[in-house]
Amino acid sequence: MASDTASPPRKPDPVTGRGERRRGPYRRRLRSRIIVSFVLLGFCLTALFAFATNLARARVENQLVEDVMNRNINEYAHRYFADPSRNPDLPVQQMRARIVGPDKFEALRQEEPDWYEFRDGIHGLSGVDERGNPFSYKLAVRKTPDAWFFLAYDMTESLRGAEQLNRALFFSVLVFSALSLVLGWWSASKVMKPVSDLAARLRAYRGGTSDPTPLAPRFPDDEVGQLAQALDDYSARLTEVVQRDREFNADVSHELRTPLAVIRGATELLLTRPDLDPKVLQRLQRIQRAEQQCTDLIGALLLLSRNERGQGSSNVARVAEQLLDSHRAQLGGKPLELVLEGDRELVIDAPESALSVALGNLIGNAVKYSQEGSVRVLVTGNRVEVIDSGPGLSEQDAAKLFQRGYRGTHAGHSQGGGIGLSIVSRLCDLYGWQVNVRPGVDRGVIATLTFAPAG
Repeated sequence: MASDTASPPRKPDPVTGRGERRRGPYRRRLRSRIIVSFVLLGFCLTALFAFATNLARARVENQLVEDVMNRNINEYAHRYFADPSRNPDLPVQQMRARIVGPDKFEALRQEEPDWYEFRDGIHGLSGVDERGNPFSYKLAVRKTPDAWFFLAYDMTESLRGAEQLNRALFFSVLVFSALSLVLGWWSASKVMKPVSDLAARLRAYRGGTSDPTPLAPRFPDDEVGQLAQALDDYSARLTEVVQRDREFNADVSHELRTPLAVIRGATELLLTRPDLDPKVLQRLQRIQRAEQQCTDLIGALLLLSRNERGQGSSNVARVAEQLLDSHRAQLGGKPLELVLEGDRELVIDAPESALSVALGNLIGNAVKYSQEGSVRVLVTGNRVEVIDSGPGLSEQDAAKLFQRGYRGTHAGHSQGGGIGLSIVSRLCDLYGWQVNVRPGVDRGVIATLTFAPAG
């Protein structure tokens, strides 16, 4: 509930239909998302500030340079017309002035074709000279019928300064991004520490006590404290439900054992009579087997409700033979042969009640849906197979057969609530067994119950 990562979806097992954890797309932990958010925020703000600074510098510098050049070229032209006999001085560094008279217009076309084509205004020029050195300058142009005035402003130093500023801004972006990373890591640690503590306390609790320790008093009255309070409320309701369920199971088990014990005693007493009619004897033996099945089922369900393994060992072949004998008495003339084959010495570490319920459901289904032919129970290695000659099974039914309440398409109007195989699945989870059902080669179904290796 308090994990930092989102839980991946569960994919149904193709045989049992139970959930199987599958790796989904990677999702960042909440701590990582906080850190990444801080880093992105710091980087974006710093980069935006650097871009705005560089843009403002370029715009202001361009306006200043153009303003200076416009004022100087106007002054330069004014001085020339005031005294055309001498070349006026230009008391400004980084500037070079040139006056071209009407008699030299054609020479200017040959020497500086770009200058010749420019109209009045400020123009930017850049490139590489004949010696391979880069150059950049702005050129102010004023053309009159009497003379053309050119004023060049060297931008080399300005570009060098712009490069230095860009390097400084780039370094600033890196520094502030690193600071954002540190700040994000520190903030995430502070923010996520109460959540991590809450998750650790939840993981530490394994349901060992019926009354779990409240979590809310250990946390401040903030969002995490409210979450802890909600978990306490949920835990209290869940504990109450579990407790009622356990009490109900214990009460039902206790109350059912008494009439079953009465049935067992009466049946055993009647079976001791030597003058019993054969039909009455068969019915009494059937009652005795039904009573034993009820006792085994009650014991298995009680262990499932407590999630506890029963103690004892079982001979698989002997239990299978008892189950087959029970079903032989209920065939009612159906042309079906029940056969036990294979290893007669396989013993597993589980009580007979649990094995009888698990294997009995598999055999019972095989007998129910097989109208003729045979039902073979093959004990081999560490597993037992129930092979029938029934109508078979579709892939869709095989994928959902162990889901509680599911009744396959082959069930028709037969009785049953689709719970038996769900109980088998839960017993397998409890004892570490594996169960699967697959279609037979030609027809029928093969149900395999594989036992955990002896420890």
